[in-house]
Amino acid sequence: MKKNLSLGSIVKLAPIHVLLAVGLVATIAPFLWMLSTSFKSSSSIFTYPPQLIPSQFTLIHYKNLFEKIKFITYFKNSITIAFSITFLNLFLNSLAGFAFAKYRFPGKEKLFTLLLATMMVPGQVAMMPVFLILKNLGLLNTFMGLIIPGASGVFGIFFMRQFMLTIPNDLIDSARIDGCSEFRIYWNIMLPLCKPALATLAIFTFMGSWNEFLWPLIIMTKETMYTLPVALANLNGQYNTEWGLLMAGSVVVLVPVLLVFICLQRYFMRGIALTGIKG
Repeated sequence: MKKNLSLGSIVKLAPIHVLLAVGLVATIAPFLWMLSTSFKSSSSIFTYPPQLIPSQFTLIHYKNLFEKIKFITYFKNSITIAFSITFLNLFLNSLAGFAFAKYRFPGKEKLFTLLLATMMVPGQVAMMPVFLILKNLGLLNTFMGLIIPGASGVFGIFFMRQFMLTIPNDLIDSARIDGCSEFRIYWNIMLPLCKPALATLAIFTFMGSWNEFLWPLIIMTKETMYTLPVALANLNGQYNTEWGLLMAGSVVVLVPVLLVFICLQRYFMRGIALTGIKG
């Protein structure tokens, strides 16, 4: 049965709704402007007063995007790296999370505390040591040099551990009695029950690796190995910037992230809600 809101309740909720509306507009406006600019001619981008809806639509910037620069090559590089890092994160982080959540071994709590403590260290601090290690291994200008450092993360381990703590131990004990191996318990029992957490971690990891700029810029010196964020940054010339081309590239870069989120959104909120902060 629906409740009718009183006038007093509506007045109290009005400021909250206004703030939410302002936040929504502030969040969406840059993306709408980016989309609008990508369809404008170069001469109409800086017209005054500004026009959100172009007076004349054009696809010239999208055409130039695929003809003037090696956009397909950069796109393939980003796809390969982002999906590889995401897959490795899901596998390795869930495996480590399973160990921390369901096994007892000496020093487990201290080791987990040490892992959490490393989250306080900025990633930029570790860039130089990691760079030197990769250089000695001959992994500069290679996909492996980008993928291996991001193959696992402390946040992912913590996230999967928190979710797996909510899964009853009785399921694991029953599987052991039936003769299941430890890896089969992880693969056939734990992973199917962790779909919400895996989907949430996949979204975070894919977005982070897809939008990563600084590390690929450091590791890659060959233009053919650039990822999309690095390639788009190079569109900013010293004396001139093709804003229409830059906005068209940004729109195309945004599409894979939206598709991943749309495909996994039904698990996303459930994964956030169930992971929580437990023990």
